[in-house]
Amino acid sequence: MSVIPFYRSENKDFTLAKGDCLEMLPNINFQFDMIFADPPYFLSNGGISVQSGKQVSVNKGDWDKSQGFEKDNEFNYKWLSLCREKLKENGTIWISGTYHNIFSVAQMLNELDFRILNCITWAKTNPPPNLSCKFFTHSTEFILWARKNKKVTHYFNYELMKEINGGTQMRDLWSLPAIAKWEKSCGKHPTQKPLPLLARIILASTKENDWVLDPFTGSSTTGIAASLLNRRFLGLDKEDDFLKISKNRRIEIDDIKTRYEYREKIMKYSDKPLKEILEVHEDTPYFGIDLPIE
Repeated sequence: MSVIPFYRSENKDFTLAKGDCLEMLPNINFQFDMIFADPPYFLSNGGISVQSGKQVSVNKGDWDKSQGFEKDNEFNYKWLSLCREKLKENGTIWISGTYHNIFSVAQMLNELDFRILNCITWAKTNPPPNLSCKFFTHSTEFILWARKNKKVTHYFNYELMKEINGGTQMRDLWSLPAIAKWEKSCGKHPTQKPLPLLARIILASTKENDWVLDPFTGSSTTGIAASLLNRRFLGLDKEDDFLKISKNRRIEIDDIKTRYEYREKIMKYSDKPLKEILEVHEDTPYFGIDLPIE
């Protein structure tokens, strides 16, 4: 099976492909510098939450429903093993989750011989309220960071993270907001992550022109952050609607004014200006090594 792009930006820094990552990854003869994955959390259980001041169901779709302990573990093992093959020897992977799936993911990482580096706690500064008032308000998600090879040193921009954090070591507790209204300009995904969160992850673990993969790309926050920060990106997803949102988001930042506005917004939570971080000049488009897909 060949992998045919759903969309590719003019300078080839951003590519989308439609399909199941379990089927497509074996057909991509390429290794990436970093992977960010936002897999199913298996939390669609008929509960309720609040969104934009309205009561809504927590159900995301059939893809987010648990299939039981053994099948959930089997799924996590399979996609993680495929991603491991697509990582460079010094590459790292980030996986987001909640208590519904993160323990399974951590166990599968260990079984696949990754080395877990951190478990980041993302503390949302604007979580939805607790409607039942029978337990503490859910306000956090977890992001595991692991490297492929226990014996090969990974890339970590320690000094930059320290500068962003006001000159002190950055800890594994990150206080950042959930997605803002301006991030939904092209539509929204039910589990969309905020750009400042992905920008921090990308800056911490990649260099400019590095390749980033997202096997569950959704609305491609990973890819938009990568493009804004001069990285290159491949996103995979099964859903046409989500891929269309991703495409429109990437086209949106072809506008120079919008691109600069978004860059300023994603660095709002940094003590170091973005212009002092980026090295590549805008007037010199980088086409780089192309992906081996049609």
